[in-house]
Amino acid sequence: MPGHTLSLRARLRYERDKTLEEAVRCVARSLGLNYIDPERLYVIRSYGSRSRATARIYMMPSAWRFALNMGPVYLIEFISERFDRLTPMGKAEVIVHELLHIPPAFSGGLRPHGRLVNDGLVRRLTSRVDESCLRLLGGHGEGGSAVT
Repeated sequence: MPGHTLSLRARLRYERDKTLEEAVRCVARSLGLNYIDPERLYVIRSYGSRSRATARIYMMPSAWRFALNMGPVYLIEFISERFDRLTPMGKAEVIVHELLHIPPAFSGGLRPHGRLVNDGLVRRLTSRVDESCLRLLGGHGEGGSAVT
């Protein structure tokens, strides 16, 4: 739901970020990851997380998809405390890493770390990300264009 903010336990807060969502879509397009359906890929930021992660990807469990009569859906959470400190290239690496977890069948599952999701592949692909995507990620950080 655009413009929706959710707070849990007063210390953890989530919000949609349209600029970051567009940057993620730009990265997917520039790498030719055409199997990723941008209408079924959501992007949120979290604030107040104590996680050591920079980002996480989630998929909608099959039972929920069945109950709600919907196709596969993915959500990428960017932990602002860590993600916002990165350079545009560092942010692109994180985005590429999370996108690689989505299988080409866009089936609702997630690829594990290993042959198809690893640092070497992330670096190679990130070097091919279009400059326009990096510009979207430049100056993007806390207090940026997040929708609240």
